[in-house]
Amino acid sequence: MRVNPTVLVSSAGLVGGFAAARYTGRRELGGVVLAGAGAWCTREWARQSPVVAAGLLTGYLGAFGASHPLAKKIGAWPSVFAVTAATAATTHAVTRKG
Repeated sequence: MRVNPTVLVSSAGLVGGFAAARYTGRRELGGVVLAGAGAWCTREWARQSPVVAAGLLTGYLGAFGASHPLAKKIGAWPSVFAVTAATAATTHAVTRKG
């Protein structure tokens, strides 16, 4: 079974964006990582369908937003890993072929 590369890139965007912001102390750098991965993924998803692209981008950005209040309940890294897992599973389910 082949995994669509956007599963990995979107996961890297969420985890890498958080790590970049946390370890450099520069939130905008984390935003650049998050946005770069999201932009690349959205371009790839749009090749499948604009509706797919809009839905997955909304999920990607929603995961980023949801990680903040979730972090107050379970901690920062567990929150990032939880939303990343949900995003990866959703992206895989939507982008897999046949």
